[in-house]
Amino acid sequence: MPYAFLSVEVADGVMLITLNRPDVLNSFTLAMAHELQLALRTASERDNVRAVLLTGAGRGFCAGQDLAEALPVGDGPMPDIGEIVKASYNPIIRAIRTLEKPVICAVNGVAAGAGANLAFACDITIAAEEASFVESFAKLGLIPDTSGTFFVPRLVGLQRATGMFFLAEKIPAAKAKAWGLIWDVVPLAILHETALQLAKSLATQATRGFGLTKRALNASFANGLDAQLEVEAQAMHEAGKTADYEEGVRAFLEKRKPVYRGL
Repeated sequence: MPYAFLSVEVADGVMLITLNRPDVLNSFTLAMAHELQLALRTASERDNVRAVLLTGAGRGFCAGQDLAEALPVGDGPMPDIGEIVKASYNPIIRAIRTLEKPVICAVNGVAAGAGANLAFACDITIAAEEASFVESFAKLGLIPDTSGTFFVPRLVGLQRATGMFFLAEKIPAAKAKAWGLIWDVVPLAILHETALQLAKSLATQATRGFGLTKRALNASFANGLDAQLEVEAQAMHEAGKTADYEEGVRAFLEKRKPVYRGL
């Protein structure tokens, strides 16, 4: 289907999703959020998509919520921000975390508010050297959404997460990497190609195994050790029945490079 606020392309097993409202730093409207939900659902359903790459058009990745949609119309009441979160951002995060395919994020510029937390919720996030992250909610008297209160303290610890949320200071990409918020930082000139080649590489590997690994990682946030050991055993049970596992073993024994199909 045609998208009005995203650019979506599929090639070499990768669905490239580009947030495409560059004039407003790709800030989210309800319509754009719904399009991203649809794109992620399509990625889940299509066998020819084995990895997803998410990025932004122009000089920013995503400035969060478009505040024009969060203001009253005329003399009407203030919109319910909680309902905006439920309709826009919660389904996106659930789609990313339950998509049993790798989701790579390439942060090309500022990632603020929901935009920052969207990047932190992806599987592997690479940022340009010029990129930055800011939890801007405190400046509006709001609380972090888009899974920020879930992932950020788990990535950086309670003190750093609280400081990020209370102080709303800009975190440069290099510091974000040092703190463990993101995977890597590269020059802007090679960001897109670096992230795309990573996504293409993952799309040629045993992507069913990646999906099961992701499922186990998700479960680990709520489980104790015994429960997580059972999750691992069940996931290994499923992985051991895949065609990719059989191919991997045969390739090892035959001393050749495996050819995985994501099955």
